[in-house]
Amino acid sequence: MMLTLRQIEIVRAIAVSGSMAGAAKLLNVAQPGISRAMKHIEASLGLKLFVRRAGRYTPAPEATGVFRQINEIHRKVDDLGYVLSKLNSGEDVELHLGSVPSIANAMVPNAVAQMRREMPDIALNIELLKIEEAIDYLLLQRGELVLMSYELLHPALTFTRLAHGSLKFVVPPDHPCASYKSITVEEIANYSLIGIDPNDPYGRIMAELFERANLDVHVPIKARFGSTVISLVERHVGVAVLDSFSVAGIGSDRLRTIPIEAETRFPVYYATRNDWTLSSSAEKFLRYLRATMKEHG
Repeated sequence: MMLTLRQIEIVRAIAVSGSMAGAAKLLNVAQPGISRAMKHIEASLGLKLFVRRAGRYTPAPEATGVFRQINEIHRKVDDLGYVLSKLNSGEDVELHLGSVPSIANAMVPNAVAQMRREMPDIALNIELLKIEEAIDYLLLQRGELVLMSYELLHPALTFTRLAHGSLKFVVPPDHPCASYKSITVEEIANYSLIGIDPNDPYGRIMAELFERANLDVHVPIKARFGSTVISLVERHVGVAVLDSFSVAGIGSDRLRTIPIEAETRFPVYYATRNDWTLSSSAEKFLRYLRATMKEHG
């Protein structure tokens, strides 16, 4: 007969405590249940595991080998519990992920801060990627996932919708529009903008806002990343249209973000290899990221 882990636990509790009552207390169960279980175990094995001496239960001499194995199994179960506790806290776990800058600037740090409160020992390796670098990052297995502001078509990759963002008009605090509750696309088109190249997938999101309204805009300065655009606006070089994720967490003393009176929602994604199953730590990270992106989207 094979003993179950519960039966092994009962036998060991009796050996450790020396009594049925002590075993019941260790296992937080009623004593009659321990007595019945012990009788069933010995009857099933056809072997007496304990002898009673001076009112205490001690392992029977013929069962010495059984108790040696029981102690070994208990040690291995303890080892398993230790390993699981390390995984839950993030110890010996390193999550590798990539992200485009618009998501990495504020959304990823917010999610990491929340995750570290639950898994304080987890290690993360976060790489800032251009959109065109994401494919190689995944195909070369440098990380589990990439956070993307745009969906690419590739036979080896899967793109899963993560959240929705929106566009904002971004100006310095002393700009004439700084006190506006909202602004129209037509009003924005009156200003020279700091923009992102419309040939860039990220830049297309901004450019389409004006194309839908059949408006031409003057963009004398172009930058690759939203963080550069923000720095330029802060220095009064111009104004801009940016996504809500890039400007999240920036105080009103630095910039004013004004809602636009148009449909500006756009999806963002995470990309994975088709043949890759996400780890539990990656799935936890995505839950935190979805929550913070929903708040700012």
